[in-house]
Amino acid sequence: MSALSILPATPADYPALLALNEAAIPAVNSIPESKLAHLHRQSLYLGVARDDTGEVAGFLLALGEGADYDSLNFGWFKRTYPAFVYVDRIVVSSRSRRGGVGSALYRDLEAHIPAGCPLLTCEVNLRPPNPTSLAFHERMGFGPVGEQDTEGGSKRVCLMAKRLA
Repeated sequence: MSALSILPATPADYPALLALNEAAIPAVNSIPESKLAHLHRQSLYLGVARDDTGEVAGFLLALGEGADYDSLNFGWFKRTYPAFVYVDRIVVSSRSRRGGVGSALYRDLEAHIPAGCPLLTCEVNLRPPNPTSLAFHERMGFGPVGEQDTEGGSKRVCLMAKRLA
């Protein structure tokens, strides 16, 4: 991959982030701009990776345990762990996959996590299967800590956590 820059998102980035998000369904859920804006306002991190042409190559949205978020998966972590950072979504454009964008976003996120936070958490779809994301997260140091059905049983997720130093 060519040169990559990662900067905090601004509302001007929302159209590109939403387009990238929609292209990644069903690996991630669809969200309207209003929900993205709501999550951004309370996020610990919303980083946007751009390639050397300025095109969005990917983004990562993460929330602290105190966020006001009605996600079933976030709620599972909130009930299970007193302190954590939750990766709500990481999306990499199809043309940028396997180019180190996801790893770079995770490294940048980890540099922004407050000292003393013990866990980085996420979930990956088991149904419909997302073996690429599961293998990626395992390579990044995440391990399974639970499973649950969502969306009325149409989805099943592997809840994952990574211990932080």
